[in-house]
Amino acid sequence: MAEVNPYRLKVSQLRALVAIAEHGTFSDAALHLDLSQSAISHAIATLEDELGVVLLSRGRQGAVLTPIGENITANAHQVLRALETVAKTAEQARGLQGGQVRLAGFRSVATHILPVVIEAFRDKYPSIGISIDECDHFHAIEDAVQQGHADIGFTYLPSADRFDAWELMRDRYLVLLPPGSKTLSAPSWEELNAYPLILAPINDCCRDLLESHARRFGTQLRPAYEVREDSTILGMVRRGLGGTIMAQLAAEPIPPDLVVAELPVPLERIIGVITLADALHPPAVFAFLETLKQVWQKTVAV
Repeated sequence: MAEVNPYRLKVSQLRALVAIAEHGTFSDAALHLDLSQSAISHAIATLEDELGVVLLSRGRQGAVLTPIGENITANAHQVLRALETVAKTAEQARGLQGGQVRLAGFRSVATHILPVVIEAFRDKYPSIGISIDECDHFHAIEDAVQQGHADIGFTYLPSADRFDAWELMRDRYLVLLPPGSKTLSAPSWEELNAYPLILAPINDCCRDLLESHARRFGTQLRPAYEVREDSTILGMVRRGLGGTIMAQLAAEPIPPDLVVAELPVPLERIIGVITLADALHPPAVFAFLETLKQVWQKTVAV
């Protein structure tokens, strides 16, 4: 049997293998890498042919790594991380004349905070690219920063010790009721549950925070509807289908015809900025953080 020539292996093959291991199916891996499923299949087939081993067991439930596939996938991870280090080293050498800053955060942060910061940043550093990954849960944001998929994360504080963090803002939760609703400025938990509540789905971080808050005061929230998109929830409230509890930043701009009230006991989320502690960040990341602080200080002052 001929020896395996490592220099015939392609980065695209290793990326396809790692993507399948992470996402479980050829189709999901193709979607993640923005490739066709046939391209992924070809990459794995040629990789297995080059190595002379079977890396994946295919079945109805998806693709499962064989024992040798697990070992080679671990090695592929190391190769890809080494290539990322090469790229980062080159970016650092280029300083602020190029490169990219990768951000991860909530949709409300991406909608209401980041555009003004990015505008100021691009005025100073027009050759530096920006990417934004919108996540539904702070765990996903922290994972993106931890795994090196994002340089800067916008998440809830407090965060884990593995991150450097600082507070950006405090965002209070509001009760939003249909137009014409008659209610107290701060309805009781019983009055809230009397409405058909429209909340985010289970395992959404805002839903988790709200339910934990209510349980501390002996109440269980009983939503009639579970909806992921904030704009859809607000549209349903405006049509009189129920009320909602939403962070103010997520609700902005609040439709003027909605009735706004406070929770029986106030609740706020602390939104912070995190970076991986002791990481070797390129100059562009520090420049973005500095721009963020400057722009946000001016915003708060106004």
